[in-house]
Amino acid sequence: MKALTKVLQEKMSPAVALNSLLEGNKRFTQQLQVNRDLMSQVSDTATGQFPFAAILSCIDSRVPAEIVFDQGIGDLFSVRVAGNVVNEDVLGSLEYACKVAGSKLVLVMGHTKCGAVTAACENVELGNITSLLAKIKPAIALSENNSSSGAISVENVSVKNVGISIETLRKESPILAEMEQQGLIQIVGAIYDVASGIVSVI
Repeated sequence: MKALTKVLQEKMSPAVALNSLLEGNKRFTQQLQVNRDLMSQVSDTATGQFPFAAILSCIDSRVPAEIVFDQGIGDLFSVRVAGNVVNEDVLGSLEYACKVAGSKLVLVMGHTKCGAVTAACENVELGNITSLLAKIKPAIALSENNSSSGAISVENVSVKNVGISIETLRKESPILAEMEQQGLIQIVGAIYDVASGIVSVI
C-alpha cells in the first residue's frame, strides 16, 4: 500500500478521516491488518508527508496510535503526553498538523487503566509529574460533581479528561476552533480499551 498523497489528503473529509481510523481499529481487533511495505512508504514520504489525522494520546506503551488504528508511515501525526493533556506545545503541534500540513481530524484519545489519571486521583506529587497531574484535576472535580455517591471512578475521570482536553483545544487555539467551525476539520474524543483493543468514540 502506497503512502497517502497530497491529492488524496485534500479529497478526504473529516468524516471520512474518522471512519478510516475506526475501520483501521476494527481490522486491528480482528487481526486483519493491511499488509504494508513500510520501507516503500519510507521512500514514498522522503520528500513530503500528508497525514490525514492527528492523534493526541497518552504515552502509555499499550496505546501506540499507528498500530491500534492499523495505519502506515505518513498517515498520522502522533502527539503523546501522559494523560493526553493539553499545553502550549501540544496546541502548536496540532495547529501545525491541521493548518500547515492539512490533516482533517484531531482525535483526543484517552484510555482505560490510565496511570496518569490514577496518579492524579491518588494525589501523587513527584517532581515535574505534579504540574502535569494538575491538568487532570479538573476532570476529577467534574467526576465528583456528577457522582451521587461522591466516589471517583478512574475510568469516568478518563472520559471527563478527554472532554476537558477538547474544550481546551477549542478555547486556546483560535486556529483549530475556526477550522472546525468552517468544517475543515473535526475534533473528536475517544477511549481506547487496553483489555480489548477497541476504540470507542465518546
